Amino acid sequence: MKKILFVVSLLLLFGISIYAQDTIVEQVQPEPKEKKQKKQKPPISERIYFGGSLGLTFGTYTRIGLYPMMAYKFTPKFSGGVKILYEYVKDNYYTPSAEFSNYGGSLFSRYRLFPQLYLHAEYQMINFEWYNFNGESSREWVPFLYLGGGYSQNVGGNAWLNMQVLFDVLQDSRSPYTQWQPIMSVGVGVGF
Repeated sequence: MKKILFVVSLLLLFGISIYAQDTIVEQVQPEPKEKKQKKQKPPISERIYFGGSLGLTFGTYTRIGLYPMMAYKFTPKFSGGVKILYEYVKDNYYTPSAEFSNYGGSLFSRYRLFPQLYLHAEYQMINFEWYNFNGESSREWVPFLYLGGGYSQNVGGNAWLNMQVLFDVLQDSRSPYTQWQPIMSVGVGVGF
């Protein structure tokens, strides 16, 4: 009889234990919520942006450059894009003066550390026209890998002041830049 009473007590205790656990689980589990809505990415028109720059140098050495670009914001902090470039150059250091065009393109990426401060990497290929001492010219593609950063500050409305410092880390022997010369640019950007 004691064995039967013991087995019944164990079953009751085990049953109460299971019931208690079931009750606790029900109380701990939250009621089902509505399915989380996925964050919707902004429309593509808000992730693509256009820009570029215009370079002007006048004097004994004249350079007029046009550098349009298009980029895509992969995330709010990271973007990448393409640039094309065309430069008209007239160099009066030589007699007769040398007049030629450079053209090329680049792929770039930017990562914003803060809204104003960013890191910049850019691979660029430019087709330069070179003149020798006989007045003959030849064309060559020259690669560049620019690394650096920049700062942009809103100056009101859709206008921004931009400052950027880049270094060519490839240091190709045909580069027109002296070794580790910083390439600095300062300008104003206006959005429409």
